Parts: sequence; C-alpha cells; structure tokens
Amino acid sequence: MSRLLRRPPPWVSYLLLGGTVALACLLTTGTLHDALLAAVGCSSAVAVAVGVRTHRPVQPRAWWAMAAGMLCWGTGDALYVLVYDVGGSQAYPAWPDAAYLLAYPFLGFSLLALARKARPGRDVEGVIDATVLSVGAGLLSWVFLLEPALRTLSQDLLGGAVSAVYPVADVFVLAMLVRLTSAAGARSPSFALLCSGTVMMLVADASYQVAYAAAGYDGLGLDPAWLLAYLLWGASALHPSMRRLSDPAPGTGHGELGGGRLVLLAGASLLAPATLTLQLLLQQHPSSWAVAITSAVLFLLVVTRMWTLLRRLRVQAEQLGDLARTDPLTGLLNRRSGDAVLARTSARCAQDGSDLVVVLLDLDHFKAFNDTYGHPAGDRLLVGAARAWGEVLAGAGGQLARWGGEEFLVVLVGLERAGVDAVLDRMRGVVPAGRTFSAGAARWNVGTGGVVDLAALVAAADEALYAAKAAGRDRTCWAPEPAGPVTGQDAGTSAVPAVPVRTAHRTAQPAPRG
Repeated sequence: MSRLLRRPPPWVSYLLLGGTVALACLLTTGTLHDALLAAVGCSSAVAVAVGVRTHRPVQPRAWWAMAAGMLCWGTGDALYVLVYDVGGSQAYPAWPDAAYLLAYPFLGFSLLALARKARPGRDVEGVIDATVLSVGAGLLSWVFLLEPALRTLSQDLLGGAVSAVYPVADVFVLAMLVRLTSAAGARSPSFALLCSGTVMMLVADASYQVAYAAAGYDGLGLDPAWLLAYLLWGASALHPSMRRLSDPAPGTGHGELGGGRLVLLAGASLLAPATLTLQLLLQQHPSSWAVAITSAVLFLLVVTRMWTLLRRLRVQAEQLGDLARTDPLTGLLNRRSGDAVLARTSARCAQDGSDLVVVLLDLDHFKAFNDTYGHPAGDRLLVGAARAWGEVLAGAGGQLARWGGEEFLVVLVGLERAGVDAVLDRMRGVVPAGRTFSAGAARWNVGTGGVVDLAALVAAADEALYAAKAAGRDRTCWAPEPAGPVTGQDAGTSAVPAVPVRTAHRTAQPAPRG
C-alpha cells in the first residue's frame, strides 16, 4: 500500500500537473485559453531551471540556453494575450513574434552544445548528415513556405520577411536535432523526452505555417501539439538521466552509419524528386531550379558521406591489421609478425650477403617478480623494457618482437659476435627496475653457403637461451655456427647444444638444458 501512496518523481508530477493545466487550456477559449497556454510554456522554462539546479548536468550552459528558449516561447504566448486578446490588435508581425523568433537560436545552441559535448572535435560525418537532412527539409520549406512568403514582400515587406524566417529557423533546429541524435544521449529517458518535444514543436510549426499560408488558419487546433512539446521539454530536464544526456550513445562511433540513420539519409535524399512529384500532383508550377540545385547538392553530400565512410573503414582496417601484427601490451611485433620479419630479413641477407643473427632473450626471474609486486608491475616492466630495448636497437638497425610471455626476439643483420654482444650489453644497461635478462644467440654466416633454415636457427638460439639460464642467468650464450653448407632439407639438424662462449658481459659455462 505504501508503494501506491509513494510520491511520484518530479518529472512525473510535472507531467501530471502540467497535463491537467493543458487539458483545462484545451477546454477553454479566448483569453483564458491563451493565458493557460502561456502558463504551460513558462512552466517548462521553470522546470528546466529546476532540473539544472537539482541534477547538475555535465553541460549546464546547454540546459540554461534551453531554459532561455522555453522562456522566450512562454513570453511570446503571454505577449500574445496582451497584444491580441487584451489590446485587440490585429497587426502582424507584433511583439509576440520577436519573442518566438528569439527562442529558436537558444534551442538550436542548446542542442548543438549537447551534441558537441557528446562528440567533441571535428564531427565531419555528423555535420554532413545534418546538412543532408536540412537541405532536403529546406527544399520543402522553400517550395511550400518561403516562396509564398516572399511573394508577399511587395505588399508587406516586414510581414513577408518574418513569415520567411520561421521555416528557416525550424530547419536550423532540425539540423541541430539531427546532430544530437547522432552523437549523444545514451538513449536515456531524458533524451527521448527532449527529442520528442522538439519533433512535436517542429511538426506543429510546419503544420501551422502550411495551413496559414493556404487559408489563413489561426492554429487553434495545433495547440495540443505545442502544449505537449512544452511538457516534454520540462520533463526531460526534471528526469535524473538529464545529467548524462550529453554522454556518447553506446555503440556509436564517429562516422557509424546505422540502419536508422541510413534510412533517414535515404529519405532526405529522395525529398527533391518527391517534392517535384507532389507539385505535379497538386498541379502547381514546378520549382525546377530549386529542385535541380537541391538534387545536385544532395548528390555531392551523399558522395562526400560515402567517401568519409570508406576512409574511416580503411583506417579501421589498418588498425585491425596493426592489432593482428602487434602485441597489445608492449606495442611490439607479435610472434607471427616476428616470423614474417625474420623471413623477409633472411631473404634480404641472402641477396646482399649479410650475416643474420637471431637472439632470444628472457627476463630473469620474471614470475617471481610478478608474484612479489603483482601483475600490473610486471606489465609495466615488460612495457618499459620493450620501449628501452627498441631505442637501443633502433640505433643498431635491429628488429624486436615479443615472442611470448617475458621472452623476446631480436633480429640483427651484418654484425660480428662482438658487435652483437655490445648491443646486448647496451640493452642490459637499460632494463627497468635493475632487472636482468638471459640471451641465446644464433648466427648464420652466408659465406658458408646453403639455404638458411629459420626454424633451425631459432631453435639453436632457444637452446643457447636455456644454456644461459642454466649457467646462472644474466648472460649470453652463443649457439655454434654450422660448419658447412646446410640445405633446407637437413638444416633442422644444425641446432646443436650451445657451447661456452665469452661475451662482452660475462662467460657462459656449459650446462645441460633444464
């Protein structure tokens, strides 16, 4: 029972109370009707202000601008009561129009600010999408609203100009709404209420302008739409989800072309031929130039949109390729890419006669380090070591890849043993946290002839690495070089146990693997 008597949330209370006043407005006529309409409009501004102070949104300026827009509309309705109902004026335009028109920039700025907060930077795709829809809607406004209004300029310059501004302002707000829907909201209740209110206002505006241009319609039958727009705007600000309305919508990245947006863009692109068809059906003189120019602009915009989409797909494909080639932790080449580099390098060595050296190195006691300091510290050690080794090898013309776990592959070309030992000593000097590593090196001398067997060469370096570990770690062991030509068929037998070799760091003593 207590749940049934629990007070509803503020946004629901506002809808219930505002809906009651709106219903009373619809059941009355004359001055009382217009006064109640103005009260509902002003209440939406108050509701937005209360929502900003209560929920502290991440983009308060956008919501304050929206409150200013609501206040302008409410003020326009109040001025309507004073000018037309109380004052009995028949003039057009009048002070209410100034208040109404001032509301559009505030609302448009509000929607744009929310969209830019959700998707900062250059949102080229969002701008193109909004422009496509705006151009299509602009054609409809030109043919059915602007042209008729402009024809009256000779008889009433100010009235015709004001009548022409309204549809332009609606197109502007529509463009900003498209920007917002493509970027923000996380599809929250506040987002849905805000967008629904804006759409309701745009539909009511367009319907009124068309009906007034056709038969001088006073718009009384559209008051429910305007009342509902006011209530939805106020409720959107009172809902707690307004706090994060400008968060990026989940699963929508820059340039993503979902099914809904694709249908919307396709419909906007078809507005030009649809407008021409409608004029022919209504037996109106076709606006050939307007339709032709709009069609050309829409075509160029759609082509540009497809170009940006293809460019983004190409970038994403390159990123996926990088992910497939690189180790996600260190950013180094992964094992598969290391194999490819080794194959290309060996082919180049065979052509230019350079010697090839393969080194496998392993951070000493890495498991114990992880157990003592934790895996995040181990990850930082791997990343730091990879960065430092990469800088050393860049000066030596070497390649570095993560072979697996704490094991790394180094590929060097054209260096004698002393040069390789010197490079490895420099690498030892930059290991973070004072850690050490063991290394096993295998060298292929192209002067011996034959075909290098990379699997055997890596296996020989691996044997030498185990020998370095068994001999006490923190040292380098060299695998013996093949005594004579080795072919691809018998090279697999060339990987023999490592022998003690004096390096620039220390002498490795022979020890069995394990």
